[in-house]
This record gives sequence, C-alpha cells and structure tokens, in this order.
Amino acid sequence: MEYDVKYMRRAIQLAKSSMVDTHPNPNVGAVIVAAGRIIGEGYHRCCGQPHAEVNAVNSVAPADKHLLTEATIYVTLEPCSHYGKTPPCAKLIIDNKIPHVVIACGDPFEKVRGRGVKMLRDAGVEVVEGVLEEEALELNPHFFGAHRAGRPYITLKWAQSADGYMDAIRSDTEPAFQFSTPLDATLMHRQRALHDALLTTASTLLADKSRLDVRHWDGPNPKIVIIDRRGLIDETVAEQLPVFEGRQRHIVIVSSRQLQLPGVENIKVDCEQSLEGIMQELYKRGISSIMTECGPRMLQALIDAGLYDNVRVFTSTEELGERGVAHAPQIP
Repeated sequence: MEYDVKYMRRAIQLAKSSMVDTHPNPNVGAVIVAAGRIIGEGYHRCCGQPHAEVNAVNSVAPADKHLLTEATIYVTLEPCSHYGKTPPCAKLIIDNKIPHVVIACGDPFEKVRGRGVKMLRDAGVEVVEGVLEEEALELNPHFFGAHRAGRPYITLKWAQSADGYMDAIRSDTEPAFQFSTPLDATLMHRQRALHDALLTTASTLLADKSRLDVRHWDGPNPKIVIIDRRGLIDETVAEQLPVFEGRQRHIVIVSSRQLQLPGVENIKVDCEQSLEGIMQELYKRGISSIMTECGPRMLQALIDAGLYDNVRVFTSTEELGERGVAHAPQIP
C-alpha cells in the first residue's frame, strides 16, 4: 500500500500538468511501474488527443517493453471502456498484458461508470480501487460535479462595490463600471479558460457590449451561452455585438427565436421553461462547466434555484452610494 500511495501521488502530480486544455474531459495522470522503478508515465494533454494511459504506454522505452507483462499501471481515474474520440484505455491495458491496475477513483460518466473496471477484471487483470481517492476527486471538480448532477458545474462570479452595488448610474454609451484591478482581470480570464462556457443574458450583452474572451490569459476562449427569453437578439442586433465578431466563437443561444448565423447553435425555449431544464439541455449538448457573466437578476435566479457549485465575488474598496445601481445578489 505504501508503494501504491507513492506512485499514485506521482500520477496526480502528472494530472495537474494540464489544467486548461483537457476540458470537457478530465485531467488524468498515469504511471507504469515494473522492477521497482517507473518505466513509463503520461497525462491527458488535450481533449481529443491520447489519454494518459496511452501516453504512459507510448513512453516506455523499447528496452523496457517486455516489462509490461509484469507491470502495475497507476491511473488517477478509471480507464475508459468506450470508443469516443479515442479507443478504450481498458482495452489498451489488456492488449499490452499489463496485469495490475491501481485506480484512484471511478469515472461518473455514464458511458464508463464501472464498465472500465469490469472490462479489466473480466480479462483477468487485478484491479485495486480508491488509492488517494479524495486527492484525485479534487483534480476535476467540474467533471465530477457535472456528471453527478446531470447539469453543468456552475461558478457564479461577480464584482461589487464595498456597499454592494454591481454598477453605477451611466449613460447608454458609457461602459460598465470597473471594480476589478488588472490582477483581478487576469485571474478572471484564467478562470474563463478553465470553463467550457460563459453564461450571459441578452440584456447584459446589449448593455455592456462585452467580448467575453481570454485576452488577458493564454488559454482557449470558452463557448458563449446567451439566455434570451424575450428574443431581443436577431441577426441585425448580433452584427453590433463583439461576441459575434469574426464568427469564430461557438455561441449557444437559448431563445424564443432561431438565429440564422454561422457558428450559432440554437436552443428553442419559451418563457415557462425552468433554468434547471435549460441547464440539463446544455449538459446534454456537452457543456460540463459554466461561469456566469451576467447581471444580478439572473444571478439571483440561479441562486434561488440552487443552480450553483462555486461562488467568486470581487469586492472593491470603493463605495458608490447614490451612484450605485443593481444590488448584488444575496447568497443564503
């Protein structure tokens, strides 16, 4: 058991090597041990590319290939058992005749969920589960949260004044009041890159003309989910909004109207559809994590519906007093 913990810690360390590019897939690390030493290791680098187990097996030197038949592979997450963008990792382990597998935690994804372990055991592979499980679960809160709840993992984020306002009185041509510092902005753009999508509303986009990108951080621009129950955004209005510029962003618009624009995915809703139903639909479409970029009304609606997993609030030292508008939401 002492050796299992030692090598699983290394697998967890490897999994942390890629904390941006893998989503909506989880961060996973793998270590192969034989003859008392590590002969191969790897981690999942990017969604659609080889999984950690594949990279670990491929890293084994030709002179050590014969040791695979007596090796133990340590993996932070249950090896997959289905054909997705890559072949099943459980089959890879079986084909390479690796006799021992140590797993930190099971995979909650419905296409795996115990099937990987069963495939291995049915092939005669010895499987040990639960080594450093808590540490491994902490690697992927978005992944585990989404697949357990059947909706995206939701991070609520807003900035407010010291007296609890989210904006100041301004004209239609003035930008939104800035509470955050340049360091705050960099941190928030990093957080954007760690989520599959940013959730906003049509009214927020029309008021703020936000770009909603990661220009202050090196990472992928997330998808944009726009809730537009009243159908405020049509093709003409979209031409005036920065998020639609260049048609290079994947935009999901949840609206009473269908927007006929390249790169736009439409979800038709009526005014009666619940936020929970909308979140479940987004999950079905492959969005496993969301961060909010919206006003207090939508934030409060999400809080009241219990649709949040994490909250990040930036509070300025400045008070707005009589200039303040849009009270920040209240968390129970």
